Amino acid sequence: MSTAADGHDRARTAAPSRVFLLSPARAGGVRIGLLFSPRAQFPLARAVQGPGAELGEVFRFASGLYFRGKLAYALAFGRSPPGRSAALVIAPGAGLVPASTVVRTADLRAYAEVPVDAQDLRFRGPLQRDAAAVAAELGPTGEVVLLGSVAADKYVTPLLEVFGERLLFPADFVGRGDMSRGGLLLRAVKAGAELAYSPVAGAVRRGVRPPRLPPLPRKG
Repeated sequence: MSTAADGHDRARTAAPSRVFLLSPARAGGVRIGLLFSPRAQFPLARAVQGPGAELGEVFRFASGLYFRGKLAYALAFGRSPPGRSAALVIAPGAGLVPASTVVRTADLRAYAEVPVDAQDLRFRGPLQRDAAAVAAELGPTGEVVLLGSVAADKYVTPLLEVFGERLLFPADFVGRGDMSRGGLLLRAVKAGAELAYSPVAGAVRRGVRPPRLPPLPRKG
C-alpha cells in the first residue's frame, strides 16, 4: 500500500538534481590559524593536525554563522546525482570540493596560498574544470545554486562562464551581509521552506539592505 512518505520520496526522485556551491571561508584567517597551533587541544584542531576533519566542519568553524547556514541549507535541500555531493565548497586552488571531504593541515595551508581571484589561474582553472564536470553530470535539467555573495565577481564571473543562465542564487540574498544571509538560510532550514531562486545572469546583484531579520526563538 502506498503511503504519504512514499509519494514524497517519488516526488523528490522525480525532481531535477540540485547542487549547491558554497563560497569559501578564509583559509588564511585567524580562526583557521587556531587549528594549526601545536598547543591547541580542542577536538577539531587535533583532527586537522592528525587524521583529518571534514572540510565543511573546518569552514564552519572558521566562518561561524554564515558558513553554518550555507552548509545546513545545502544538506537540507540538495538533490545530487547518485554517488555525488549536493554541497560543493569553492576551495581555492582545488576547485569544487565536497563538504564531506577530509582535509588536513597541509590542505588548508595550500588553500591559503591561492587568492580568491578570477584573474589568478591557480584559482580560476580548477574552479572552471570542476564546474564543467558538474554541468556535464547534472545534464540539461539539473540546477546549480550559488550560496555566496553574487556581488563578488571573483567567483561569480568564472562560474557564469561555465553555467550561464543555469547558475541560480537565492533572490533574498541581494543587499544582505554575511551574517544576515547565514541567518536567512538557517531560518529556511528550520521552517523546511526552500527559498526562491533567480538566475545570476542579468540579475540586480547589489541592492538596498532589507530590514533586519527577526530574532530566532530561544530554545527551551
